[in-house]
Amino acid sequence: MNTLFTIILYVVATVLLVLSFLMDQKKTLLSLKRAWNMFTAVLPQFISVLLLVGLILAVLQPETIQNILGTQSGFLGMLISALVGAVTLIPVLIAFPLVSELLKNGAGIAQMAVFIAALTTVGFVTLPLEIQYLGKKVAVLRNLLFFLFAFITSYFMGVMFT
Repeated sequence: MNTLFTIILYVVATVLLVLSFLMDQKKTLLSLKRAWNMFTAVLPQFISVLLLVGLILAVLQPETIQNILGTQSGFLGMLISALVGAVTLIPVLIAFPLVSELLKNGAGIAQMAVFIAALTTVGFVTLPLEIQYLGKKVAVLRNLLFFLFAFITSYFMGVMFT
């Protein structure tokens, strides 16, 4: 089912690319060039994260991952995931393969949901920059509320998908 869906997406993307090329060759080529530049800019980060994930999975046994981030880890596992997500500064597209591999190796859905939610909405690393533009009160309040929201989101993900 997933393979068929992937093939359909590739066919649709190819057809739309050909249509775009037929409508405006210059814009399509410019878009392809920009996409390639974005791809090459993200590629080193992507490779380094994949190597890091491979190293982590080689060192940690699935049982260890399950104990730290599995469903049985409960709130503590969620808190660990949320804190890591809140301080990590990596693009989401790079985090998805990491989460996929952790799920395959025993991590819980709620724990990975809180990681992704915190990663995308909380920015403890970028807090000084936010304070500069938004002010201290707004920046801190925004980060705290989104940190709490990450737990609410993960709770519902855990309820719906486990």
